[in-house]
Amino acid sequence: MQTIGFIGGYDKSNLIIYIAKILSTIQKRVLIIDSTALQKTKYIVPTMAPSKTYVTNYEDIDIAVGFYSYEAIKSYLGVSEHEALAYDYVFIDIDSPEAFEAFNIKSANKNYFVTNFDTYSIKRGIEILSGITEPMTIKKIFFSKNMTKEEDEYFNYISLGAKVNWEEEKIYFPFEQGDESVIIENQIVRKIKLKKLSKMYKDSLVYLTEEILDNPKENSKLEKMVKQMEKGAI
Repeated sequence: MQTIGFIGGYDKSNLIIYIAKILSTIQKRVLIIDSTALQKTKYIVPTMAPSKTYVTNYEDIDIAVGFYSYEAIKSYLGVSEHEALAYDYVFIDIDSPEAFEAFNIKSANKNYFVTNFDTYSIKRGIEILSGITEPMTIKKIFFSKNMTKEEDEYFNYISLGAKVNWEEEKIYFPFEQGDESVIIENQIVRKIKLKKLSKMYKDSLVYLTEEILDNPKENSKLEKMVKQMEKGAI
């Protein structure tokens, strides 16, 4: 099981769900843990009987809402404390320092900091990073239509106090208005469809998925999935 942390005050729920969709399409078992204060997935992921805490399945992706530790999720699923969760990947949506400790994010296989450049997302994201007590290696994911060198330099400047070793490479999502419309449409029909997303957005999704997989043996499966996506089958 690989654990991937998605950190920040920016809304990461759709990004995480779409990456999980690609992985589930190539037969990977994925659990998304929404540990955020807002718990947006409670509102955008359909479920028959929502309660304070639950795990639901949405298009072959398991989504856990209302849990703030692995132990609580294991108890809900009937898994013993010393038994591993039966997933290939666990994605954790994080917007608080408390979740770093609760889900042992420092030991995650990969950690991403996700933001755009509106004032709230930046300042809230820095506030979350300030809760890191030991140095962590994190990669940036920037949502920006026209990314500039100045934006990256500004972010590096205001995050100087955080105990973070930033990876040199960054991942950009050139978020378009049309992509937002497609995501809203998918939420209305309760489906995860990739075909109407812009090519740039889909390319970034595939790039990030390939990095998370980090296994050349899986590339052929991912390539087949990309071809299906290009044909509008997914």
